[in-house]
Amino acid sequence: MQECWTVDLGLIGYGAAWELQRRVVAARKQAIVPDVLLVCEHPHVITLGRSGKREHLLAPDHLLEQMGVEFHATNRGGDITYHGPGQLVAYPILNLAQIRRDVVWYVRKLEEAMIRATAEYGIEAKRCEGRTGIWVDAAGPDGAWTEEKLGAIGVHISRWVTSHGLAYNVSTDLRYFDLIVPCGISEKRATSLERLLGRSVEMADAAPRLVRHLGDCFRREMRVAQVEALQSALAAAETATAVA
Repeated sequence: MQECWTVDLGLIGYGAAWELQRRVVAARKQAIVPDVLLVCEHPHVITLGRSGKREHLLAPDHLLEQMGVEFHATNRGGDITYHGPGQLVAYPILNLAQIRRDVVWYVRKLEEAMIRATAEYGIEAKRCEGRTGIWVDAAGPDGAWTEEKLGAIGVHISRWVTSHGLAYNVSTDLRYFDLIVPCGISEKRATSLERLLGRSVEMADAAPRLVRHLGDCFRREMRVAQVEALQSALAAAETATAVA
């Protein structure tokens, strides 16, 4: 299997993570770096995808500022979503030309990795027809059973190189989802592993599980790489490109 560098960025601002993705994508297109998986958490931020509707942002700008929540319009697919501490965000930067040139298949594999990781906690997650992401059956506020969203997906693909990715709610403060219509679906709410299990879940426990399943789904050997090594490789690639 080909290797994929796994780089843990820790808690990083959304803008900084997107700029790093942009650089990695450029290097991957030139085959200067192998496939890369960036994993991180973000400070409170709401992002709007290409097909998103601004009216799905329910909070005015002054409230977002008071709550310390940033807002970013992005080039990923999907509608509106929230990222924050306790949410595991994964940005696979893969060359699908070397794996499988199929966007729908790629999204299904991202879902599959989250479904498998969730199963390790004894929770059955599923897909819902016509919606991306993963869902679980849970009792709603009125006691009736409903579908709640545990993981969201929004991707961008350029010349078969992927960016953006998935957001998996581990110990997320779910109250922040009240600021939006999550993924544009008003009748559904978000959930987390912690809420479903009724106990705390550490990111250090959840992240390796998801990384392992992503590697299995895309047939990649996941190799831990330090962010400094990635930055060094990118700088060398950008210098070589500038000289050429």
